[in-house]
Amino acid sequence: MVHNQEHTDTSILFRCDLIMDNNSSLDWLERTNGSELQSCTTLRSPFSRIFLYSFFTIGIVSTVVGNFLVVLSIAYFKQLQSPTNCFVMSLAVADCFVGLVVMPYSMIRTVEGCWYFGSLFCKLHSSLDVMLCTASIFHLSCIAFDRFYAVCNPLIYSLKMSHSRVALLIAVCWAVPMLISFGPIMLDLHIASVDFPIPEDLCVFLVSRIYAIMASLVAFYLPMAIMLVAYWKIFKAAKRQARQISAMESQMAAGVGKDSSKKKRHRNTMRRERKAAKTLGIIMGVFLIFWMPFFTLNIVDPFIGYSTEVVVWDIFLWLGYINSSLNPFLYGFFNRSFRRAFLMFIGCRVCLPGASPGMELSQTRKEANDGTD
Repeated sequence: MVHNQEHTDTSILFRCDLIMDNNSSLDWLERTNGSELQSCTTLRSPFSRIFLYSFFTIGIVSTVVGNFLVVLSIAYFKQLQSPTNCFVMSLAVADCFVGLVVMPYSMIRTVEGCWYFGSLFCKLHSSLDVMLCTASIFHLSCIAFDRFYAVCNPLIYSLKMSHSRVALLIAVCWAVPMLISFGPIMLDLHIASVDFPIPEDLCVFLVSRIYAIMASLVAFYLPMAIMLVAYWKIFKAAKRQARQISAMESQMAAGVGKDSSKKKRHRNTMRRERKAAKTLGIIMGVFLIFWMPFFTLNIVDPFIGYSTEVVVWDIFLWLGYINSSLNPFLYGFFNRSFRRAFLMFIGCRVCLPGASPGMELSQTRKEANDGTD
């Protein structure tokens, strides 16, 4: 019994969000009076601190710049202002705020091993962290929902995704994460059953078993289930449409009639819809790969006495942060319109004569000269 209690108390100490080797952790983390954490101490060498600061700074800058380009592109170019891209734009805003207000302070905490900003700002930082990460996956759920209707029910898509409904869904994507983050964390409800004093120069995000389960279900697992179902149906619908297009092309092989241009436009539209669904599916998959380890561990850790190594926590947490910088690159790589918009802003071509918010982004130069879709 005594051995198990000592193991649990010592294991909790490893949740101090530092990246240190095991021997240094044992030297640094000691108990005083059997119930409290000692103040932090920076143990990193100058070289390792410079390396980590450089690495994390690159991630922060790419997160902010990349997501800002997404917001700027959608806000400027009329072609990109679709219901789907309204969700994409709001998602980019959430990811941009991750890079602006969450990652810099997490970087200092991880590298220095100390929290220099007070206990109140620690709660605020944790609240913003939970809220913005939850908002990201809520937006991805809405994107999957939007693509489901666009691909599987195109005739009622405009009815289901009206401007008012899109605005309502975006409001929900921000309101619910705010409720499950700021309320419980600022009122200490997330640690209602965790009695463990923490010094002000440490920012340790401990959660009770109930909060870990409820928050993870709402923020990750339930939206993940919705997205997987939606994209599975989209995948089946895309295969069915591909077979229909193949049958239509064989019927047209005998000769080209009056409806050939209409059928060609329909075929191009369906191809674009399938490509969009594939792109968004890849974005969702990347999100799940980068965030699932963290949310799984978030549920398991309270049930194993908070015994997860701090290195594992930091790796999983920063994988989630880095995911916020990947979405803009996925847009630019898979979507021609976003790629051209990014290049126009990076090269300052939006200021040149002939550039306008209503210009066509999806056509290549050859297609534009030929006048084809």
